[in-house]
Order: sequence, then structure tokens, then C-alpha cells
Amino acid sequence: MSSEPSTVLPSATPAGKASPEILTGSQSVVRTLELLGVRDVFGLPGGAILPIYDAIMDSTKIRHVLVRHEQGAGHAAEGYASASNKVGVAMATSGPGATNLVTAIMDAHMDSVPVVFITGQVFSTLMGTDAFQEADIVGITMPITKHSFLVKDAADIPSTIAAAYHIAGTGRPGPVLVDITKDAQQNKVPFVWPPKIDLPGYRPITKAHGKQILAAAQLLVEAKKPILYVGGGVIRSKASKELLELAEATGAPVTTTLMARGAFPDSHPQHLGMPGMHGTVPAVLALQESDLIVSLGARFDDRVTGNTALFAPNAKIVHVDVDPAEISKIRVADVPIVGDAKDVIVDLTAAFQQASRETTPDTVEWWTYLNGLREEFPLGFTQPTDGLLSPQHVIKRIGELTGPEGIYTAGVGQHQMWAAQFIKYERPNAWLNSGGAGTMGYSVPAAMGAKVAEPDRIVWSIDGDGCFQMTNQELATCTINHIPIKVAIINNSSLGMVRQWQTLFYDGRYSNTDLNTGHDTVRIPDFVKLAEAYGALGIRVTKEEEVDAAIKLALETNDRPVVIDFVVSADAMVWPMVPQGVSNSYVQYARDHSPAFEEE
Repeated sequence: MSSEPSTVLPSATPAGKASPEILTGSQSVVRTLELLGVRDVFGLPGGAILPIYDAIMDSTKIRHVLVRHEQGAGHAAEGYASASNKVGVAMATSGPGATNLVTAIMDAHMDSVPVVFITGQVFSTLMGTDAFQEADIVGITMPITKHSFLVKDAADIPSTIAAAYHIAGTGRPGPVLVDITKDAQQNKVPFVWPPKIDLPGYRPITKAHGKQILAAAQLLVEAKKPILYVGGGVIRSKASKELLELAEATGAPVTTTLMARGAFPDSHPQHLGMPGMHGTVPAVLALQESDLIVSLGARFDDRVTGNTALFAPNAKIVHVDVDPAEISKIRVADVPIVGDAKDVIVDLTAAFQQASRETTPDTVEWWTYLNGLREEFPLGFTQPTDGLLSPQHVIKRIGELTGPEGIYTAGVGQHQMWAAQFIKYERPNAWLNSGGAGTMGYSVPAAMGAKVAEPDRIVWSIDGDGCFQMTNQELATCTINHIPIKVAIINNSSLGMVRQWQTLFYDGRYSNTDLNTGHDTVRIPDFVKLAEAYGALGIRVTKEEEVDAAIKLALETNDRPVVIDFVVSADAMVWPMVPQGVSNSYVQYARDHSPAFEEE
């Protein structure tokens, strides 16, 4: 087991009880989860996992939320983990049940979300025979998990699940799969706790090398145009407070990626906003023009860098990441630092303060330039000319009327970018989205999971009319289980981001992007009727003067889910934008406000 302080296994043997209890494998699964502190599980039963579901009935400590589709269970477990910084748990049966989890597993892998996925498998004697509902889920998920386990012996269940829980939540977090054969679930064995966890080679490094810290601090005091490039790793390592101290000590500008929104308060004067393809002009150009990028828990994703060969040509790179595989993978680091963001930031702040006693940093000119960009290119939007709602206005008002203590989940596409841009995030774990994978259908089940994890917070699913139709069946789960999420459908009657690309790059040839859900269409489905069919409150908003009242009604309604169909203009686009494949220097503030688009 890793030497780092992490999963502490409590004792299970009551005082005076010497011999271990005899349990079935399925009872071992439930008992192990209870002892690990798991209180909520999302899943859907089937033949190969029935023994575990039978055992769950006897648990007084675990709440099982019955979803309507296994993908919903996976995203709900992700939302739960991302809102609470705990490890999420999702379950499914073998074959199609397990493969329905694959999208959520890949999503958790891309965004470093700690989730344990437990699947049932056919009897070990039937494996490899193409038995009914057999799928090699360990083989299928191997490239998209931190680790995958196959359990054929009931005696291995406690140690395997404890190991999975530990691996998921330590180092760089991520998904771990535990596939358990039906005979392992049914057989009886002594329940031994705490189990021996043997993970040879799994030793996540959390403490950075002191020499590297000093080198990074020296670069920071000497830099004329430094910037802190903050990624989702800062949120996963719970390092927001430490980041604030580093930023204020150095006086450097800060940019937070799509996965890091809320890691640094939007209201802070040093915050430039989000970088990348749809980032703010000051954030995009600050990275591009900088002479030093201090990357904290970020991975130089293509959506941030644009054309990598042309990204930040004059910048030295300090790259901090808990995963050594990320360092220099895309951009070679001048100072590579492997370690946990929280520990590294504390050390770097102290080293900077020491170094700045001898060299006084001078960033006056840099801030003059950046403040000029802020003044010239503030984040804004133009009102639609077709009389329909402005999606940006709707999303902005949701954020303003709900406030920073709310949790906001988004699907993927235009509404996701507007929610990242126009809601002000003041705290970590308030913004949940599918960043790396870009999974349509993430938002509603993720909101459901977040609400289970944080029942006292208001949770909004800001969704597109396309994304919503992928997983809206989880509204049934929400209604029946009293999980009162709010869903704002930003209904432009199309696959909005695809349509935007068709407008800009394909001469307005709208091939297969019209969904017929909105203004002047057949409205299939009618989202208000659909909401009502699921036992939710359904509201349609078509005029700007109705926006605030609808949001307030949603905020006041806590006895059931709420779905608001905001009928918005299909012509609204996400700006700023860096076209794919070009330098970030070509960031467009609006459609005709910068150099012409180059070919994709």
C-alpha cells in the first residue's frame, strides 16, 4: 500500500469477538463499502449482480439510488465525487449493464474523478464461452481506468474493494473497476478486516524535490510576464486556499481552465478568467505573451494551447503535476515538478517569499498591458435580433439569483461554455462539467449525484436541448428519490456548438443539427409536458421579462425537480473563439473582430 496517508481502514471486529464472521461474497462487498465510509451508491440491478443487490437490502448505512440507465449511475457517481471530494460508487450488472458504464468511466478517466465502478460478471466457469450477458469489461475498460480488477474468489473481495477505493482517491484520482463473478458473490468465506492491501509499484509522489521548488521560485521572481495557469488538479487536491496565498504573494495574474473554474475566486483582481478556445481575451493573450507559465495541476490540453507548436513561444515552463506522465507530454517543462498541488504550492510560496528578499519582482508593465486588454475586451454578448431569448443572459441570471454557494453542472457545447463564462465562481466544487471527454448527457445525472452529496445546496443542471435528451430519464430517479435538482434547458432547437462550426467553417450548411424542440418547430418532445410526465415542475420561458420570475420559482420549489424550457436564439454564438489549428494569437473577440479565420 502507498506510504502516503490516505485510506485509513477502521477496525471491524467488535470487542471480544475473536473469530471472523462467515459472510457471502456479496455480503462482503456491502460490509467493505460500509467500513470504507461509503454512504451512497448509484446503480441498476441485473442477473449477474443480484447477490450484491440482495445484500444491499439489509444495509442500514448505504443508500442505494436506483437509476434508469447505467450511464446515469456513472455520471451521478462522478457528480457526487466532484461536488464532495469523496470517492463515488456506481454499480451495474454484466454485459450491457457494464458496457453502459463505459462512457462514464472514460469521462471520469479524462477528468481525474475518483469513482469505484463495481460490476457483476457471469460465473467463472462460464467466462470465455460467450455466456448470456458476458462481456470482458476488464479488457474493455483497461485503457480508461487507473486499474481494473477481476475477482473470482470471495476471499479476495474486501482487499480488492479497499485497494480500488484507495487507488481511486489517491495520487491522480480516477476510476477503478472491480468486476466480480457471480460465484464469488455467492460463496461463503470468513470476513477478515482490515484486509492486507498489497499494491507493488503504486507509490504516488506527493512531496516535490526541494531543488526544483527553488528553481521555480527563482524563475518567478525574475519573470517580467509571469502567469499562473491553474488546472483541475488544484481542485482535486483541495488547494484553493494555498493557491490564493501563492497568487497574492507573487502578484502574478491567474487563469483557471474549464476544469478549474472556482479554484480561484472570479472576483479577485488578479483573475483573468478562463483560457483556451473560448477563453477570455486577457487570459488567452496573457498565456500567449507570457515569459513564464507556472502550470499547477493542468495538462496543456489542445483546447487551451491551440496550435501547440505556436503556443506561448517566449515562455519558460514550470510544470507541477501529481502524475509524472503529464510532465513534458505536450510542452517540455524547463522546471518539472512531480507532486501534489497542495504540498507543492505551500513549498513554492515559501521559496518565493525567500527569493523575493534578494530579487524584487517587477510586473508593472505586464499588468498595464493586461489591464488594457481587460478594458478593451470585456466578456460580453450581443442581444439576438430574432426576438428570442439571449442564452448568455439566461445563464448569467441563473448564476446571479442563485449565488456562489450553488452547484452548477453542464452538458457539452455552447451552453457549457456560456455557463463557464457567465456564472461567477467563487469557490471550488461549484462547477461540474465533462471537460476532457465532452460527454453529452453528463449534466442531469451529475446534478443528481451532486445533490445527493450536498443536499443543502441548490443544484442546477444547465443543459442543452440535445444533451438533455440523452439522459433526461434520470428525472424519474430524482422525483421518486426526492432529489430536487433544477434543470435549465438552453433550448436553441439544435446541436448548438456543431451548428456554430457549420456556420463558421461549412458555409452555413446545417447538416443534421436541427432538433425540432424549440421556436416555430413541432416541439418534439414538448419539454414542459415531458417534465410533468416525470413528476417535475415544467416551465416554459419565451420572453426576457419572464426569465427572473421562472428562476425564482425554481429556487423556491424544493419538493420536486424543476425543468425550465428557455427558448433561446439558434443564432447566438460562443465568443471569444480561437479556431482549431491556429495560434492563440488569432483569438477572435467576435465574428468580425480580429484576423480572418484560417482554414481548419
